[in-house]
Amino acid sequence: MSNDPATRAYVQRRTTEGLSKREIIRCLKRYVARQIYKSITQSQVSANNATAAA
Repeated sequence: MSNDPATRAYVQRRTTEGLSKREIIRCLKRYVARQIYKSITQSQVSANNATAAA
């Protein structure tokens, strides 16, 4: 939360919306989890497509 400029801007925006630091961290964790899930599922789809094409 203190190093990445995009994250700092997000924290600042959410703080002005009235969220606590704990709530902001929860939102960031959910965002990261969605990105990781998306990456995992995309790699599985591409791996399945590669085996189906072979």
